[in-house]
Amino acid sequence: MARPAKLRTSLKPAAKRPAVMTGAAIPALRWPPDADRVDQIFERLARVMPEPKTELNFTDPYTLVVAVALSAQATDVAVNKATDRLFAVADTPQKMLALGEEGLIPYITSIGLYRNKAKNVIALSRLVLDQHGGIVPLNRADLQALPGVGRKTASVVLNELGIEPAIAVDTHVFRVSHRLGLANAATPDKVEAQLHRIVPADFLPKAHHWLILHGRYVCTARKPNCAGCIISDLCPSRAGLAALG
Repeated sequence: MARPAKLRTSLKPAAKRPAVMTGAAIPALRWPPDADRVDQIFERLARVMPEPKTELNFTDPYTLVVAVALSAQATDVAVNKATDRLFAVADTPQKMLALGEEGLIPYITSIGLYRNKAKNVIALSRLVLDQHGGIVPLNRADLQALPGVGRKTASVVLNELGIEPAIAVDTHVFRVSHRLGLANAATPDKVEAQLHRIVPADFLPKAHHWLILHGRYVCTARKPNCAGCIISDLCPSRAGLAALG
């Protein structure tokens, strides 16, 4: 799937660093943020990314669930390289079960935690086949009941398929939300709740992707590109971020 050319700076994943800045680099912010500033942030992100999508390759709900489950602690680029080969031979629960755990592992060894992920993919495929007739259930309760599918994975799936305006708070969303003063909570679940309270309803369905892509290509953990950021003048952390850029 096409990446947002105006925001991409590098395909190399950022070095692992704390999700939020510490010390004097990030100011103490009151929450909730000013509603007009929030509107402007999302209006500008919408302008450069009118139709943001996941960068994971998939063809249907089943391959999306598998791809997202495999993406934990791995880059989308690495997952796509693996699933391009995997989905050519196993893109349904039936084919995945026929492949089996040992047959699946060689396709995903380049992805972190591949042994545990292989167990989960086989287990979720069996459950989808046995309990849901081979069709991935598209409601939160049943999705989260699948092995290896937690709240964040379910949120990605439901958001991407347009079923629920969910916000999956990964490291990018967590970091960007704090830097922009959109959230100040200490856990992903609490940040998710804060974002749902302050993101305007019209922007909520795409907010997840805007924040992820902005964090992945512009407001990176190690060297944020403040000079090329379309919302830098709305960012209360800009002064501290300049030292990292």
